[in-house]
Amino acid sequence: MGLHIPAEFVDKYNQPGPRYTSYPTVPAWTEPFGETEYREALADLAARPADELAIYLHLPFCAKHCFYCGCNALVSKEKGAVDRYLDLVEKEIGMVTDLIGTGRRVVQLHWGGGTPNYLNEAQTDRALNLFRTAFDLAPTAEVSLEIDPRIATPEQVAFLHEAGFNRISLGVQDFEVKVQEAIGRRQSRDKTLRVYQGCRDAGFEGVNIDLVYGLPGQTQESFSATLGEIIGLSPDRVACFSYAHVPWVRPEQNKVDTSIMLEGYDKFQLFQLTVDKFTHANYTWIGIDHFAKHEDELSVALRNKALHRNFMGYATKPAPHMLAFGMSGIGDVCDRFAQNDAELPGWTDAVAAGRLPVVKGHVLSEDDKLRRLTILNLMCNLELPWALTEQAYGKPVNELLADSLQGLPPLVEDGLAEVDDQGLRITAKGRYFVRNVAMIMDAYLGKGKGKPIFSRTV
Repeated sequence: MGLHIPAEFVDKYNQPGPRYTSYPTVPAWTEPFGETEYREALADLAARPADELAIYLHLPFCAKHCFYCGCNALVSKEKGAVDRYLDLVEKEIGMVTDLIGTGRRVVQLHWGGGTPNYLNEAQTDRALNLFRTAFDLAPTAEVSLEIDPRIATPEQVAFLHEAGFNRISLGVQDFEVKVQEAIGRRQSRDKTLRVYQGCRDAGFEGVNIDLVYGLPGQTQESFSATLGEIIGLSPDRVACFSYAHVPWVRPEQNKVDTSIMLEGYDKFQLFQLTVDKFTHANYTWIGIDHFAKHEDELSVALRNKALHRNFMGYATKPAPHMLAFGMSGIGDVCDRFAQNDAELPGWTDAVAAGRLPVVKGHVLSEDDKLRRLTILNLMCNLELPWALTEQAYGKPVNELLADSLQGLPPLVEDGLAEVDDQGLRITAKGRYFVRNVAMIMDAYLGKGKGKPIFSRTV
């Protein structure tokens, strides 16, 4: 294994912390925010007609619950449930475009879930056309979705490409049968490989694979075998997420046998193994948990210090605003975050009554915007030039946030970061602990009460 990092060092930094797909993070959104505030945000967006948009659609449907899953999903065998859901999505889109106008330029459209390929062909066409009718999808827009290979076929993925998707992510998690059984997700290796080849044959611009480390039953040997098989497939990108065991948030996780889970340093070594294998296979390590081929847009963006991060993860087509539709969707509009009702009945009732279904959100203060800029630069570009804030704020970062930077010396002493008169840079060792470094810039951490709300950083 490459860089040696001692167990006691990992234990020291293995603490609950945000993944920073946003700042402030959702638990910090404590002020009242609902439909009225979101309407104000959309009114501001209407006044900026040239601004490009990203869009997220949440499709919660799944054939069954997987024990490990942290997503907002629901199991429904009822015929008509998807069609009724799309009826409401259509109405929700209409309410938003009534406020911002139709024909707004979209550079990124992503479907997440749940299981987006749970929809049949007619439903998929309908959902895509809702966005094509209401918005202007740029010719170069990234149109992507996540799929469950267990219910996919080569014919289905060929249809998805023909329908207009150009990037697809396959949820694999792990090929080891014992691990699959431990998380309630039996997934045939052969079926997954056929679906993957179907994606290649269909001509997708990007075929991605999602893995999870820290699952019950995983070992160094078994996960190494999975990684080897994935590298052999040569996907364009791989996301290797840390399993977050938060049963107080996701009760389904109570079915996970934690006695056979690797934790702490043992779990950390799984990720170190992942980094070693992918970097030796000529993938670029992106941010905290992504890997991309050197010629991939993500890798190019990292080299050009142009990487972006939002609620959908790492991105290369940054849009200043993101609209979200469907239950639990989170948007980012004109310096306001807005989250839809995460419960189907609440979201349904609001939309059916003609109300925007926003139940939670946050208006970013000037301090929030400053800290968001610094945190996202660390999470994406692995550095924090002091001059980053001079154009917008008239002062360098080390003057504006001198209070937060008082937390930096211990991180420098431990070798996670280097500091000089130009700025802060994450070191090779610090790559594994970027979240910990970013946390010193977070003004909200430590103010919550009760159970931990974040996954551990390792």
